[in-house]
Formats: sequence, structure tokens, C-alpha cells
Amino acid sequence: MIEVEELRRTYAGGFEAVSGISFSVARGELFALLGTNGAGKTSTVELLEGLAPPSGGTVRVLGHDPYTERAAVRPRTGVMLQEGGFPAELTVAETVRMWAGCTSGARPVAEALELVDLARRSQVRVKQLSGGEKRRLDLALALLARPEVLFLDEPTTGLDAEGRRATWELVRALRDGGTTVLLTTHYLEEAEALAERLAILHEGRIAASGRVDEVVAAQPSHISFDLPDGYHLGDLPPLDRLGVVGHETAGRTVRLKTDKLQLAATGLLLWARDSDVELRGLDVRSASLEEAFLKIAQEQHGEAETVR
Repeated sequence: MIEVEELRRTYAGGFEAVSGISFSVARGELFALLGTNGAGKTSTVELLEGLAPPSGGTVRVLGHDPYTERAAVRPRTGVMLQEGGFPAELTVAETVRMWAGCTSGARPVAEALELVDLARRSQVRVKQLSGGEKRRLDLALALLARPEVLFLDEPTTGLDAEGRRATWELVRALRDGGTTVLLTTHYLEEAEALAERLAILHEGRIAASGRVDEVVAAQPSHISFDLPDGYHLGDLPPLDRLGVVGHETAGRTVRLKTDKLQLAATGLLLWARDSDVELRGLDVRSASLEEAFLKIAQEQHGEAETVR
């Protein structure tokens, strides 16, 4: 549904925001595009949406160039920008009705508002909406044409926890119904909860990509606990045999990093049982997408500093 090959985008003055990236998104897949501020996410999405031509490489959406063949692509896609910019004096219903008049095969206004839980606010003027409600109105307009491909650029910014979860459920339902979704977000737990695959951008290049579990699994898991009274770090089983790749201590607290979480946790618990001691404050957890993201960003930043 989306194919990107060696995509580049250069702005006036020679700044290259996107530096030869490649990825693809299959039908019915939810793909997340992540990155720090200035990584090139929005520049990439604008090319996919057909808002500008690429400076190099190719992009295809639904088999077409979204810029030169916009008429073939736009009716089949939905776009939720970071900020909509609605006429302030129109009501919510009037805004959707106006947009529907420019949309082929648009949903009924009431159905669009019901999808995003704005039906009860239909007669409220846009200027009276909260920031989160405006984001939901943005989403309603993006869904008007029942799109085959949906671009969501920071869709839950400004939403409270309940609104964010409701949006997640709606996006999942759309994906399960066959809609292909490309998502950008600063909320890493959002990408982890929704995406099947992702790419992490850094300074216009893809620093990591793949299935979410694969990207996360590339980072070590963590175990922390308090040493029992009278025991020292050297009293523990040999850490290398437990797959521990790093450790640190803070007072009596020990923090371990391991590539073999089950082996390390089992070894520690057996040692504690055989020693008849309690590992107080025991915390065992796999790596998170946030940890993977921060590690990748730090590594890429360090490489850039070395080059300079």
C-alpha cells in the first residue's frame, strides 16, 4: 500500500531533512514512524500525502505517485495533520458538513461524529472546543471518505488518558477492518500498543526498523533488588553465567542488565531459595520501546558527535 525507496527531501538552502530512507507498509498494517524532533517524520509524511514532491527517490501510495497522480490517490486516503485550522465560528456539525461536500462518498455527518464521540457537541462552535476535542474533529474529517490508507500525524496530542484510549480502540478497529495506517507519535507507549512494525528516524535516516518486539528485544532486560543483610555482590551466582551483560549498585540496591531474562531471573530466585533469603524490592522487566528509542537516539547522537 505504501512503498518508499531511497526517499530524499531537501529544503531551500541545502538542508536535507530526509536522507535516502526506504520502507514499505502492507495492506491492513499499522506502521509507526518515530523519531526525535527534527528527525524528518513530518517531512516524510508530507511526501507520502502528496503535499510536496520528493527531492530524490520514489514514493508510491496505492501504486501511484501521490504528488503527480494526486487525483488517483487523494479520494482513497485520509489525512490527519498535526493541526487542522478550522473556521472558528462554524459549529462542529457545520464543519463536518462543509468538509463532506468536498469529499467523494463521505460518511453521514452523524456517523462521523459518533465515531469520535463528538455527537453531543455537534452544535458547539469550533472556537469553544477544547484542544482534545479539536483533535477528535480532525480525526472525524480524516475518516469521512472511509479511507483505504490513513495518515495520522500525532493523533492523540492534547487528549486526556480516556480520550487517548478511545482513539486507540478506534484505530485498532479501523486496522482490523482492513485500513492501512501510518502513524507518527511522540507517545512511545502509543506506538508500542498499536503498531506491528516501525521505523525510528534520526537526522533524516532510519536508525532502526522492524517488528516492535524485534526492536525492543535488541535491548537488554532489567532486574533490580536489594541485597539481603550480610550479603555482598560477590555472594551472588556468577553473573556471566546468568547472561548478565552489565550491572550497577546504589547502596544495597543491585541493578542487572541481561540478554537472557528468564535464565537470570531463575538463577537469582533459586539462589535466594537455597540461601533462605528474601530479595526485597525485586523488579523483573523486559525492555520497553521507550528504552530502545532512547538508546538508539543516544547512540546515533554519539556517532554524530564523533564524526564532527
